[in-house]
Amino acid sequence: MNEENRQGMKIPVHIAIIMDGNGRWAKRRGMPRTFGHTQGAKVVEQILEDADHMGVKYLTVYAFSTENWSRPQTEVKALMNLLRRYMKTSLAKCAKNNVRIRVIGDKSMLDEDLQASIANLEQETASNTGIGFQIAINYGGRDEIVRAVRRAAGQGLLDEIDKIDESVLDSCLDTAGIPDPDLLIRTCGEQRISNFLLWQLAYSEMYFTPKAWPEFNREELLKAIDAYNHRERRYGGLTNE
Repeated sequence: MNEENRQGMKIPVHIAIIMDGNGRWAKRRGMPRTFGHTQGAKVVEQILEDADHMGVKYLTVYAFSTENWSRPQTEVKALMNLLRRYMKTSLAKCAKNNVRIRVIGDKSMLDEDLQASIANLEQETASNTGIGFQIAINYGGRDEIVRAVRRAAGQGLLDEIDKIDESVLDSCLDTAGIPDPDLLIRTCGEQRISNFLLWQLAYSEMYFTPKAWPEFNREELLKAIDAYNHRERRYGGLTNE
């Protein structure tokens, strides 16, 4: 049993993170925004390891949104190259740490070589039984719901209107088979969800920190989990008072 559980801390099953502030963190240090993204990628790997050791079963990170294409092309290219590097170098680490990877989002918009690397990584880690790591790339919550409806229609699931329920659409989402996040963390002080997991965050607890993502570490993760432990999750019901 991990240290946090021994101390009686309830560990969220699924944590989602909006990793904000890479560019601002770099700018404050007189460095290009791409430097911030490189540092942020290192933090992702460490937080994945920390979350796994704490007993978190699923970690989902917002790496690149459908809106991020509007950023300067130099920055977009740098982000895509970072993702390429991760997909090609993480297989050995995933095997060693038993990590299972799934990329969510509209992958059809990505370059073919990146799509191939993603498919290979997902396939090679599919049988791993450790933490499930979801990376949102070219992801938007509204876009996901639209694609889910199209998927359901293509499978004939919408032919009988009176049989459509939440489970039908849930089964067609990018996150099908994964429990909804218990906790959403957003860094760098912003307090909005920015089109991230709109369906899945319906009853998630939310934690906002002023720390930029490159400054986020195990201590900050524990602070977020501690705050989660002090929330009362009622799911629309009443308290016991």
